[in-house]
Amino acid sequence: MAASLKKLAVRGAIWTILGYGSGQALRLVNNLILTRLLVPEFFGLMAFVVTLRMGIELFSDFGISQSIVNNKRGEDPIFLNTAWTLQIIRGVQIWLISLLLTYPITKFYGDDRLFILIPLVCFSSVLDGCSSTAIHTLQRRLDLGRLTIYELVLQVLAFSILIGLCWVSPSVYSLALGTLSGAVLNLVGSHLLIPGYSNRLAWDRECLAELRSFGKWMAVASAFMFVADQSDRLLLAKLLSFQQLGIYTIANTLASIPREVIRQLSSRVIFPAIANQLDLPRHELRHKIVRKRWLILIGLAGFLALLVCFGDWLIVALYRGRNQHWDQYQQATWMLPVLACGIWFSVLFYSTSPALLAIGKPMYSAQSNLARFITIVGGLPIAFSLYQTLGAIAVIAFSDFPLYVVNLFALKKEKLSCITQDVIATAMFAVLLAILLVGRKILGFGTPIDVIL
Repeated sequence: MAASLKKLAVRGAIWTILGYGSGQALRLVNNLILTRLLVPEFFGLMAFVVTLRMGIELFSDFGISQSIVNNKRGEDPIFLNTAWTLQIIRGVQIWLISLLLTYPITKFYGDDRLFILIPLVCFSSVLDGCSSTAIHTLQRRLDLGRLTIYELVLQVLAFSILIGLCWVSPSVYSLALGTLSGAVLNLVGSHLLIPGYSNRLAWDRECLAELRSFGKWMAVASAFMFVADQSDRLLLAKLLSFQQLGIYTIANTLASIPREVIRQLSSRVIFPAIANQLDLPRHELRHKIVRKRWLILIGLAGFLALLVCFGDWLIVALYRGRNQHWDQYQQATWMLPVLACGIWFSVLFYSTSPALLAIGKPMYSAQSNLARFITIVGGLPIAFSLYQTLGAIAVIAFSDFPLYVVNLFALKKEKLSCITQDVIATAMFAVLLAILLVGRKILGFGTPIDVIL
């Protein structure tokens, strides 16, 4: 069983990385096409609306996906159908809440376009709520090959529709309709994902109690994860123009690639793999985590160092060309390296936090994300008042550090600490980054933040 699990985990990691890489390539092509059709302001508006939708979703998160992966009854049709019913109810609740918030938010931000965009985009939560639990079942089984192919096909179709809509009508409403079309495709496709697999309405009290038992802390953890991850956009939407927010969103999306890689591995591979080995003594479980974690840390340290050192070149290569809006997008050249530098602490966090979730302690994730949220909410306005946009970006970049520190104490308490490995890996990342930056300077290419120096 151990050998079989190891093979599934390795195969799952390969599929996850290939899938994420392919997905990012598709998003990049999509983004490059859209930035030549639409003005940055539209991306800022959509970033704000999507952030709002994610916030409502995460504040009402019952941990349904994690429960299906982690619960011993995760293959039981009664349990799955109860979870699916709960998922539908949650989707409708999210949309109704968005309707209640639409008017006050529109007035607060002073943009009447939000009055249409918020209900339209948030209706996709209703569609997602009706999607099949087959997606979570594949994740539980570590059958990530089928899941990855499904998601890539879905992305190709959704992006094709989105580009077609923006080509015909280059407006922010086309972006919203494209988001909605992607949710429709997922609704239909998810129910065809596993032959013979079906969901139906059910309401089993015992299953509901188990879902709520795990989900009560997941709701808190998800809420704090949202405010930690998305509070930057909500605050910047007030401090900056929607045009500047759109530029920040582009830089942050590229800078966050390493974070998203480790998040994908964390939820799809590390969490299910650890959840299947909870019968091991803590010292043995910790030893397995440390041993397997080295490959992740070494690989992402190299990738992140390259992104920090040459991130400005990446922006120039992707967005300069014949882009008539280049003067606006140029500000992203210095934002990307600054944002990417602080993501190292996310790598350390997400490569160990699944262990705490797997042992049934999601409250630690809530505490970690609360620390990051306090840092952003407390530090961002002050930094902006003193150093304008540069100060705000710097606070966001290094807000992952308190997230990581709180997680350290939780790991030590649960006898899963990896502090020695963290120190060695961090020193390795710092040395590698220093070598690359000095080499670039010596060769006469300056620094990645020369635009603001």
